Amino acid sequence: MRHPVMIALCLSGTALLTACNKPMSDAQVQRAVKDVNVIDESNLNDIMLTVGDPNEAVRYFQGALQKDPGRIDLKRGLAKSLVRANKPTEAAAIWQEIVASPEGTNDDKVMLAEAQIRANLWDKAKATLNTVPPTHETYDRYRLEAMVADADRNWKKADSFYEIAAGLTTKPANVLNNWGYSKLTRKDYAGAEKLFTEALTYEASMFTAKNNLVLARAAQRKYDLPVVQMTQTERAELLYTMALAAIKNGDISVGKGLLQQAIDTHPQYFEAASRSLAALDANVTN
Repeated sequence: MRHPVMIALCLSGTALLTACNKPMSDAQVQRAVKDVNVIDESNLNDIMLTVGDPNEAVRYFQGALQKDPGRIDLKRGLAKSLVRANKPTEAAAIWQEIVASPEGTNDDKVMLAEAQIRANLWDKAKATLNTVPPTHETYDRYRLEAMVADADRNWKKADSFYEIAAGLTTKPANVLNNWGYSKLTRKDYAGAEKLFTEALTYEASMFTAKNNLVLARAAQRKYDLPVVQMTQTERAELLYTMALAAIKNGDISVGKGLLQQAIDTHPQYFEAASRSLAALDANVTN
């Protein structure tokens, strides 16, 4: 941990030895101390936005803003922390203030739209994105445009935006998974399977994509597990997902077999699968 006062003294000591050995004025010393404190504060802000507890981060930025309410960086920190703390409505209100200020940027508008989407304010998010100029071509902007187009069931536009977003990042797993889920809801199961598989080539540990891939395959009555990296527990859970999909498809005997496989595969007692199998057996008996 750094000691701002000690660093400031070192800085002022260095200055005393330079500039023809002219001593620093009190104002210069105070300026040096303030500069170091700002560096320390910036580091703390970054920490609170990443590894800090979201609710703790909210309290930190709220306290900082009480002392310095005009700081736009602190407002951004508060808004981001509120999103992380699952308080998107409050976050949207802060982003709205930021966007309306002279220091508001197009990135701030995109962040406002994301908070509005998280708060289920789709019409407002669409209106916000419409205020972002076409020249602002960022991954987040097109990712959100795709989600809004999805909500409008404008599939052609959604596909276009998903494709653009995927091309604007080196880590497209999340957007490919979202795109695949969009295809899944449209019952384009083969298209969804392809996208989930592609997402896993970028992030092999993404369980959501694995689960969605199994759903897409089961919808095509492919009842074998895909060849992807998985733990024993994940294997059991994916078998369970596939079993439920098979039962929904009317393939009861296949579903029962998959439920039993899930129970046998899980390293611990698989209560959900056991309960489902017992309920299925009871219904068949009746």
